[in-house]
Amino acid sequence: MTLVAILSILSGCKEEKPVDIVQTVDWYKANKVKRLEVLAKCKDNPGEMANTPNCVNARSAANAITHSARGIIDVKPLTADEINKR
Repeated sequence: MTLVAILSILSGCKEEKPVDIVQTVDWYKANKVKRLEVLAKCKDNPGEMANTPNCVNARSAANAITHSARGIIDVKPLTADEINKR
């Protein structure tokens, strides 16, 4: 009986991290302040944060903005079928 009470108390002590809402690349393109904020958090803790969905999407948005400013266009790769048609 005592063991059940102790386990019940300890199970309530579990610390849960808040769940981040995952934003899209387009959302980060449109929201510069949040994009820069997320990029700063990712840079401060790359070991834990670098591969999280929000870091990846914010970084992709920043890269897309930089590329479009430089005049680099997004080229889709050719498939084998498209190459054979030529």
